Amino acid sequence: MTTRSPAVLLDRSELAVDVVAAAVRLLGCTVAADTPDGPVAVRLVEVEAYRGADDPASHSFRGRTPRNAVMFGPAGHLYVYFVYGMHFCANVSCLADGEAGAVLLRAGEVVSDVGLARARRPTARRDADLARGPARLASLLGLDRDANGLDVTDPASRVRVLAGDPVDPATVRTGPRVGVAAGHDTPWRFWLDGHPAVSPYRPGRRRVTPVGGVPD
Repeated sequence: MTTRSPAVLLDRSELAVDVVAAAVRLLGCTVAADTPDGPVAVRLVEVEAYRGADDPASHSFRGRTPRNAVMFGPAGHLYVYFVYGMHFCANVSCLADGEAGAVLLRAGEVVSDVGLARARRPTARRDADLARGPARLASLLGLDRDANGLDVTDPASRVRVLAGDPVDPATVRTGPRVGVAAGHDTPWRFWLDGHPAVSPYRPGRRRVTPVGGVPD
């Protein structure tokens, strides 16, 4: 197998596929962001897939709105939303243009300057906690409403996804998505087995607005 340079951007065609395939492909890839404090990058170790009208846990389940329009394509764009009235979470759109789908970026390990990352997330107890969970990951990378719609396959974008080698399938685990009240048995959360930055599993409760569920 030919080793790919970590500086090579992930091609849009690798994301214009079904959400499950896109989610697995994103594992091991690096999200690099230009923040006001300097460059920060994380290697993705946990993701979740969300589809369209056949996925009741998805923001696009009830159709296209101004808020969720990025989910309908084209692939390779950030879909950022606000949840619980306090956190941003970031997804990457996938599937063919016009079809709704996205992959939630759940957790990553810092592969850039850890000191800078700690300065941006001073409450983190361990390096593994810096981007452990979707809200922490988005905060570390500076992903807020202004990042919604950014093209992560564009070298001029302030947020880019760099293509790592596809991960060894033997290291990938799958299970129910975290915190969703609908479609909670769908095993579309994918993570690298044993990695300390993978977030803890918490089943959804119907009275809670879920990550990946009904938009704020």
